[in-house]
This record gives sequence, C-alpha cells and structure tokens, in this order.
Amino acid sequence: MKENFLDTLIKKLDDLDSSNVQAFILRLVKQKGFLETVFNTIKEGIVVVDRYLHIQYANQSAIDLLGFPEKFSDQRISKFLRGVDWKRIMQEDEEEWYRVSRQEIQINYPRRRILNFYIVPHKSEEELATIILTDITERRLSDLENFESEKLNLMSILAASVAHEIGNPLNSLNIHLELLSRHLRENNVTDTEALEMIDISKSEVKRLDLIITQFLSAIRPSKPEMEKTDLKLLIKQTINFISTELDSRSIKVETRWPDYLPDIKVDPNQIKQALYNLIKNASQAVSESGTIQINCDNDEDYIYLSISDTGCGITADDMNNIFEPYFTKKKGGTGLGLMIVERIVREHGALLAVESDPGKGAMFTIKFPLKTQRLKLLKQPNDEQNTKVNNKHE
Repeated sequence: MKENFLDTLIKKLDDLDSSNVQAFILRLVKQKGFLETVFNTIKEGIVVVDRYLHIQYANQSAIDLLGFPEKFSDQRISKFLRGVDWKRIMQEDEEEWYRVSRQEIQINYPRRRILNFYIVPHKSEEELATIILTDITERRLSDLENFESEKLNLMSILAASVAHEIGNPLNSLNIHLELLSRHLRENNVTDTEALEMIDISKSEVKRLDLIITQFLSAIRPSKPEMEKTDLKLLIKQTINFISTELDSRSIKVETRWPDYLPDIKVDPNQIKQALYNLIKNASQAVSESGTIQINCDNDEDYIYLSISDTGCGITADDMNNIFEPYFTKKKGGTGLGLMIVERIVREHGALLAVESDPGKGAMFTIKFPLKTQRLKLLKQPNDEQNTKVNNKHE
C-alpha cells in the first residue's frame, strides 16, 4: 500500500505546478486515511506480505489477533503465525506461492484462539499476497456444544430415510442371491462361472450395505469411540475397499509414510469414512489414468495425513463453500461428503486444511494430535497461564 501511494504521487507530481502540489498531497493523504479507517473497522484480520513473508501492511484486527509489536513493518509473518507450513510455501518451486490456501490454525499468543487462515496471492502484484484471518473460536465451541442443531437433525432423518429405502432392496437382493446359490448347489449344477458371478454379486451387495452403514454412522452426531489405531492400516483398508472403482478408471494411488508411524486414538470406522470420502473426491476430480498421492508424516505433536490429486482443483470462489451441505459442482453429487469429513475431523480434535492450485489439483491435510486435544476444552487461559505464554513468546 505504501508503494502504490508513492507511485501515484510520483506520477502526478510532474504534471502539477507548485501551487497545486500541496492540495494534491492533502487529497491523497485523506484518501489513504479513509481506506485505513475502513480496514481498521472490519473484524477480519488483514495482513499483506511480500514474497519473502515480510509484513507490508496489517489492519488493527490482525494486530490484536496476532499481538504485533508497535513496530512490525518488515518483520516476517512466520514469527507470529507458526501453525502454517511456511517452509513448503517458500520452497524452491515458485509456483507454490501462487496456490490458493485455506486452513484452520490454533495460536497461543496473545490469546489462545482458533483462526481461519486464508492466503491469496495478488493477481496484479505477483510479489504480494493477502492473508485474511477470521476468529472462529466461538463458532467452533458453539458448534461442539450445539451439535444437535436442526439442520443436522433434518439431514440425519433424511439420510436414515434414504438408507432405509436402499437397504430394503439390498437385503432382498442378498437373500435371493443366497437362495439362487443354494438352488444351484442342491441341484448339482457345476457351472463354476455362474457360481463365481453370484459370489461376486453377493460381495458387492455387502459392500454397498457397508457404505450405507458407514454413511449413517458418519452423518449422525454420534460421539467417536476412540481406540488405539494404526493409521497406515486404515489407509490400506480404505484403498482396498475402493480399489475396484479406482482400477476401472486406471487411477493410480501412491502412498508414502515413514517406517515407524505412532498409533493414534481415533474411531476407526469414522476415520475410514472420512478417508473414503476424500479418496473418492480425489478420484472424481482426476481424469482416467490420473494419480492420487497419500502421504503421512509426524512430529512430536501431530501426525500429518495428506491426500492430493492432479485434478481440476478448487477455485477461490468455491473454497469457502466446499464444506457447506449440498454444495457440489459434480454431476449427481450430494454435496455431503466434505461436510461429513469436516465433522469427523473436528470431533476427533484434529485440524483440516485445504490447498488448491486451480486447474492442477488439490490437497486435503488432516493434523491428528498425538495427545488428545478436543476443541471443546479450549478455554481462555487464566492470568498464570497467560503469563507463561507471554514469557514463552518473548
């Protein structure tokens, strides 16, 4: 903003005589002051950074949320927002800088808050990007306390009704397949191919029934039944579950994780449902013979699970709507998959991040805490805790 102001001034000065220079400068100062007043009255935090993460501008909300010192100009934003993988954003691949990025982060200074972090590079100024910060702490806590909302209740009733209507014919189909198989064997019919086809059909019916069961358990506001779980095993089971569909379109799934990945406490069925939805979304986003990458990593505090694809990506306009119920751009889509994923992740005290390069692909990352950190336990720290946090920041 300083640069634009000075550029405008320099361009105009040559065209003005000395008597008009003072009036022109006063007018520009008033315009600049008006814009700053507008930015300082909105509740979202706005920070403009350059290619090297130096802060160029911050409104009052951002200063309050992140605890900026009095003189913050040209300090690096990574000093104040430590829950963001700046190293990857600033890696050698310069195209990474131009990706639309959205995620939730938790900060501890100057207060413990949950922020919606959204970064968008400028189209006109390629060396600048705007970071928008929205404080969603109260909303997250309210969501957890009032999860039995009318909307979710109605969706649960609808899902149960649809599942019931689908489940009845599936049960009937399974019974008739069983009767047909028994009839063939009792009459000593030795058509091996026919018997194999019946077994395959029964297997697919069971698979559909399991999908419905998992869908219902995911969309209903049920409390996760936590148990010690091998995340790699859940990923393998989910890939096997959806392998037929992936193989039919020649979609390749690449996995990468360390030799040792610590177990985590999760609800295996709910996490498998979330993984299924994310992998299915990725498969629908890529063309035939596309690639889906599933990566796992960990540090002392978190296990990181990312699922990325080489598909069409998510536009900046759609990014804020993808978790809304019934929002979909896919023909025949329900618009419920990502909403279910977000609910499951939130109920596990984990964090969900989304990044997309429109036209090149998208990546969903889940951060599982290795120690239980349910969001409903997030409270305003007392004076003693706040003092400790301040000392740590200093």
